Amino acid sequence: MTDPRDIIDQRPMSRFQWGVVAIMVGLNALDGFDVLSISFASPGIAKAWGIDRAALGVVLSMELIGMSIGSILLGGLADRMGRRRTILGCLLVMAAGMYLASTAHDVTTLSAWRVLTGLGIGGMLAATNAAVAEVSNAARRNLCVVLMAGGYPVGAIIGGSIAAELLKRFDWPAVFEFGAIATLCFVPIVLFFAPESIAFEMQRPGERTLARVNRTLARMGHGAIEALPSMTRAPARLPLAALFSPALARTTLLLTLAYLAHIMTFYFILKWIPKIVVDMGFAPAAAAGVLVWANVGGASGSLVLGLLTTKVRLRTLAVAAMAASAVLIGIFGRGQADLTELALVAAAAGFFTNAGVVSLYGLLAQSFPTDVRATATGFAIGVGRGGSALAPALAGFLFAAGYGLQLVAILMALGSVIALLALLALRDKPV
Repeated sequence: MTDPRDIIDQRPMSRFQWGVVAIMVGLNALDGFDVLSISFASPGIAKAWGIDRAALGVVLSMELIGMSIGSILLGGLADRMGRRRTILGCLLVMAAGMYLASTAHDVTTLSAWRVLTGLGIGGMLAATNAAVAEVSNAARRNLCVVLMAGGYPVGAIIGGSIAAELLKRFDWPAVFEFGAIATLCFVPIVLFFAPESIAFEMQRPGERTLARVNRTLARMGHGAIEALPSMTRAPARLPLAALFSPALARTTLLLTLAYLAHIMTFYFILKWIPKIVVDMGFAPAAAAGVLVWANVGGASGSLVLGLLTTKVRLRTLAVAAMAASAVLIGIFGRGQADLTELALVAAAAGFFTNAGVVSLYGLLAQSFPTDVRATATGFAIGVGRGGSALAPALAGFLFAAGYGLQLVAILMALGSVIALLALLALRDKPV
């Protein structure tokens, strides 16, 4: 074989390749903590500033707006400048946003810094999804992408446990300060242990491309190639319009709709658990604990779905996860007798809502070619999370208008139902 992409596709995964996947899992875990840090801190913020649910819902939505912009703009950047450079830049933006959030003294400044954090998160999500798909072999690609996406609840579990301890000893800014430090710690890890994707290098051949490709192949445990295969240089800029070509338009629209609809359900449960639990009369630390259990369920859902991808079609798994997600969100809305029951229901809801999210990451990775993979992922995440910014705010306004938890939960569960219908309309085979 002379094409290094074929070597990666057909040879067994090496320890180095699994190591790169592990780094990307860690980055997504970091994303999980960074996104949910505002949820961990929200009860303390509401108490300190005296803001109501409607105002808090707006704050909870701010990083989603940043993610929307970052995913679309920086996702395309990852297809032009590289996955690794984009990830490194996004880490610096995220760290700055997290630290500055700890200094905020009102809703306006806190919202601005959450938008900045979201910019970094959005770009990193698009880049890591592409990076994992391109470092994995064909047999393990779906599993690796699902594992990467499963890092989100793992980060929320670990970060939530730390946040619960921080909130016992310090005020809410400590949560953001911890997030900034953890984010910066990943910069040297990516710099030294996560090389640029070979598939991306092949899209931008130059004088040093062969040497870089062979260095990466050596780190993977593969032999060097003597020359790059003949191929046409990709255009310097990849227009977003390419996603709406006849070959890609249907897939782009359906996966974007599915992500948009389901992520609204997903963020309703994750963003509002702490405030809902506190309003039931429990302490903020207990509320963080329930959110941790929701993410324990989410991590379990990611792992189970990942293992099932070797036996069952990914789209079938995704449809099943969406159906179960809608049912469990409705059950959560009924309310529970005590904290233990509430945590168990939250864990079950987290299992299926997160399984649905990670299945969509897998479908995005397998459904688009290398030259538009990060752009497509960024577009779906950008539109999805931009629209989903309405979810916490919408729930907040519904609560403020006097609607009960049961009705609000049923309305928000409809997102998973819409996602299910979009996936059923998707082509059986990826493009």
